[in-house]
Amino acid sequence: MTTLDTSTRSVPLTTARGKLGIVRQFTPNWFAATMGTGILSVSLGQFPEYAVVFGAGELLWFFNILLFTTFTLIYATRWLRYPEEAKRVFDHAVMSMFFGCIPMGLATILNGFLIFGIAHIGERAVDIAYSLWWLDVALSVGIGLAIPFMMFTRQSHAMEQMTSVWLLPVVASEVAAVSGGLLLPHIADISSQLSILLASYVLWALSVPLAMCILVVLFLRMALHKLPPANMAASSWLALGPIGTGALGMFVLSANATDILAAHGFGAVASAVSGASLILGVVLWGYGLWWLAMAVMITIRYFRNGVPFNLGWWGYTFPLGVYAVATLRLGHIFPVASIAVFADILVVALALIWLVVAARTVRGVWLGQMFADPSLELRSA
Repeated sequence: MTTLDTSTRSVPLTTARGKLGIVRQFTPNWFAATMGTGILSVSLGQFPEYAVVFGAGELLWFFNILLFTTFTLIYATRWLRYPEEAKRVFDHAVMSMFFGCIPMGLATILNGFLIFGIAHIGERAVDIAYSLWWLDVALSVGIGLAIPFMMFTRQSHAMEQMTSVWLLPVVASEVAAVSGGLLLPHIADISSQLSILLASYVLWALSVPLAMCILVVLFLRMALHKLPPANMAASSWLALGPIGTGALGMFVLSANATDILAAHGFGAVASAVSGASLILGVVLWGYGLWWLAMAVMITIRYFRNGVPFNLGWWGYTFPLGVYAVATLRLGHIFPVASIAVFADILVVALALIWLVVAARTVRGVWLGQMFADPSLELRSA
């Protein structure tokens, strides 16, 4: 059985720029860098009382807008110039999963408009975030349906090759649900508030239950076939993503559900909906502790033998980031000192990991070692 190449392998700079070209080799997993950068900016934005920390988050948000725009232009150019080759990504059992990174990277930017943008452009930031949110919803739902359908109909998969990258197209909808919850307090029209609230709960439901099913399969796969190869080491953290995002989604929706539902005549159930959301968020957060501890242990085991650098290392950032933000939110709901300290530790760890991964990525780009599309090999495989 042929082993799938799940990494972005190194190619010489002359090859990347000459024979094949950076545009021709550009793949959707580059958007994982916008996810990691974006979640760090959102995490730092949770500390408005510390001007330096908040300012660093704001700078990262501006940088992430530039990064996302650049990647979008490059990838769109590839589709325009090399459409037949670009289509091969849908047949690749791993690379196609990274389409989920596009709406998730966009979500961090629209969240930034609510955290940082209002101070610069006022209510226009809310209008921009509102428009981007609906675009993000469309992308998330579309990708969350299209990629699994292709898994079922045209791609080749095997249990021993399964990794947590299967989660990527699925998790995008619950990330959009979190953004919807963050958007709610900034929307004045109560009818629009109700639409966003209901849509956010539906988006959460489109993602979290399916992600939990995938985690069951992942547990079985690792028990039967042990850990994935070292070039997929960072995938051990991806399981934390839907759990942290799911918890965060319940926390932010719980904070707004009572007033919105009561304003529309659902006062009899408003408190119950909000309370159930909060409890479910706490349960998911607690579940995340197990996967966090497991991811740390697995990572230590991998790094004892050395782990080759590739774009997959960005998988260390976003899952940890959403869990950190969920922990910060939990600490605001329940003023327990240990939770607040734990949240701060997670944010510091996220910042340190981002610095390492960003530096290694810049170095790899400079040396021309980061551009290779494994889906181009499918025809000759």
